[in-house]
Amino acid sequence: MGKKKSKVLEILDILDTTYPDAHCELNHENPFQLLIATILSAQTTDKKVNQVTPGLFEKYKTPRDFLMMTQEELEQEIKEIGLYRSKAKNILSTCRMLVEQYDSQVPNTMEELIKLPGVGRKTANVVLSNAFGVPAIAVDTHVFRVSNRIGLADAGNVEETEQQLMKNIPKDQWSKAHHTLIFHGRRTCDARKPKCETCPLLSHCNYYVKNGKQKHK
Repeated sequence: MGKKKSKVLEILDILDTTYPDAHCELNHENPFQLLIATILSAQTTDKKVNQVTPGLFEKYKTPRDFLMMTQEELEQEIKEIGLYRSKAKNILSTCRMLVEQYDSQVPNTMEELIKLPGVGRKTANVVLSNAFGVPAIAVDTHVFRVSNRIGLADAGNVEETEQQLMKNIPKDQWSKAHHTLIFHGRRTCDARKPKCETCPLLSHCNYYVKNGKQKHK
């Protein structure tokens, strides 16, 4: 085993041990709910989305139910969430496509998912991994930040980061790594004030070597 591969496996093992309960924190009961919740979560916290979706999903359970609303009515349902106008438009357009092209079922391939309005690779990967059990690494802001700080990737954008993570991490660990990286980003590796003093990955962290040692002396 190469040195780099050995380091990757050690990092993954530390993350698994630190966050054994890592999971998708968007509340959902089926693929459709997860799709809508993930669209809503763009540039918004899962906590905020989880405050809005219980009432939304209680009243509107299927794509056809959503299409009973006007865009303005849906906007009122989700107005606490950032970018709610564009998200309302995308959700209704997505629901229309689901009804017209997929018999109201959420498709289970990347190629089909990214055709849906408001669905990029990150959202598609979340749905594939959590709704259908397909190995995937969804690169959100936490995964991007943490993986590049600790050396699982060395990339300037989310697309390159996703490709590097898929190459560096064993496929059967993609989905688990996605969750543990998010948990680490939310609980320890904060964007502005990372808790380096309590981080179990300190010895592997490129960010700490470059930026943190002086601050934590």
